[in-house]
Amino acid sequence: MLEPTASQIQIRDHTARDLLVIAPAGCGKTEALALRVQGLLQRHDIVAPQKVLVVTFSNRARDNIRERLRSYLGTGQLRNYVSVVNFHGLSARIFKAHANVIGLSPDLAIPESDWVSTECRRRNFDFPVSNRVKDALRIAKQEMRNDAEVQEVLSTNREMAALQLERDRIDSEQLTYDDLPRVAELILSVEPVAELYRSHFGAVIVDEFQDLTPQQLRIVNRIGYARTTYGGDLAQGIYGFAGANPTAIQAVIRAECSEIVEFAESHRSSPAVLGAVNSLIPLTGGTKLTSADPASWPHGGLFAIAAFSTAEVEAERVANLANRIAGQVSGHRIAIMARTVPRRRFVEGALSEIGVEFLRWDDGVLDTDTARVVRAMLSKFDVDGYNAAADRVEYLRVASGLETIADAATRESVVDALGWCYEQLREGAAPEDIRSRIRVGDESTLVTMPGIHVLTGHIGKGQQFDWAIIIGAEDGAIPDFRAKTPELQAEEARVLSVMISRARHGAIVTYAREVEAQTGKRRPREGSPFFAQLSTANPLRGPTIREWMDSADWTAIAAR
Repeated sequence: MLEPTASQIQIRDHTARDLLVIAPAGCGKTEALALRVQGLLQRHDIVAPQKVLVVTFSNRARDNIRERLRSYLGTGQLRNYVSVVNFHGLSARIFKAHANVIGLSPDLAIPESDWVSTECRRRNFDFPVSNRVKDALRIAKQEMRNDAEVQEVLSTNREMAALQLERDRIDSEQLTYDDLPRVAELILSVEPVAELYRSHFGAVIVDEFQDLTPQQLRIVNRIGYARTTYGGDLAQGIYGFAGANPTAIQAVIRAECSEIVEFAESHRSSPAVLGAVNSLIPLTGGTKLTSADPASWPHGGLFAIAAFSTAEVEAERVANLANRIAGQVSGHRIAIMARTVPRRRFVEGALSEIGVEFLRWDDGVLDTDTARVVRAMLSKFDVDGYNAAADRVEYLRVASGLETIADAATRESVVDALGWCYEQLREGAAPEDIRSRIRVGDESTLVTMPGIHVLTGHIGKGQQFDWAIIIGAEDGAIPDFRAKTPELQAEEARVLSVMISRARHGAIVTYAREVEAQTGKRRPREGSPFFAQLSTANPLRGPTIREWMDSADWTAIAAR
């Protein structure tokens, strides 16, 4: 266990129950929040029968902070005094216990997968229609509305496909991921229920406050207003498309909290990488970072910018560079990231062309039982029968033998895997190719496997790599051409900052002056306007990148 930093000790020893912790990537936020819980319990601020409620967004973050808490508290104290949940888990718990107070049955089905996406597939909606339906339902349900009010909003807005889907959901007695926080907020609006939760939880910890939607913040406030510790960083707020509003949320939280602790030392990244992240602060609103131990980074790390004539040339050079780094430091993880999935296709093709293995993060990484089920289905897959099926989602469920699987966790995993198979088949992939892309493992496989990883910026948030190569940084891609408002432009800058900040040793940002669109038409491109800010970090360019690679002490780099 590492010695706590001065800021972490300050957080642990803070006596008031409200606190805002501004903690950029790599500054020890998870450790600090675990110490915060330890301090609350050691001072007996929280005593039985009360508990501390710790809320995260993802299962991975939930499991990560639970492990840190176990190291500080021990299994018994963790079990008796702390509840660690993600927002969906918290909402489901509230619903199951108190559904009757809003006139609903607790027997309504809790979602085992993304029900809305599954139903969009079942109805053969194309991507624009699916996205419109999902957005309409999400927006309607992120306000405190009952079922009738949601339908009224959808009808008023003429979202007829979404309205029909909502009526079908009600008829099938099913809740969706969007419904869970909606019904939780409705339940907590009943004062005796809210008071019950306030009495049960003496303090609340929220990880990654910048990802909160206004609805989720209202839920937190009903349980723990002025008794909540918020940890996060505005510069990592990249989920506006899901309803998050980082700038507004931070303003509300600042008004709630009596003290703010800001971390400024990074334990993750080299000075060169931090310089690149810092250069974007005027756009992201982040906190300036310094390296906790700059002398420990060989050559100070690497930050570089490169431009190429075409996306194909960019892909070839990046594939060879990533392969070279993997050969120099076999235990390192090299991320090749793009803003969108389609922009990755060039580098994926280049890696395959030179015979380099890589892990594509949106491929199926399945547990052993799920992999066996899906591989067996694909090995004898009837493509003609699938294409002729009126309901292709149901065809996959039958072909996989889903209804014969008794274990609930395996069923949930298989449902998710079938959704992935559906999308691959929809894009024209052959069953044998899909089967070959399945890897056996779990989420930790992605986190720990050395080698080359290919992913998008949003998927990589919260992860750590030794090297990050950000490709496709053209204007119109980063920032996205649809980002017209100042807030959307700021979020696009935060996406780029998040991608760069994943790196420990080095980050390289590249773009192409000509890119072939998915339609086949070749288009000229300019570099991202964000390069103006990145250039203030004195990046290496052209031949100096090769010189750095040739002269680097790779033994020292591998040891760091």
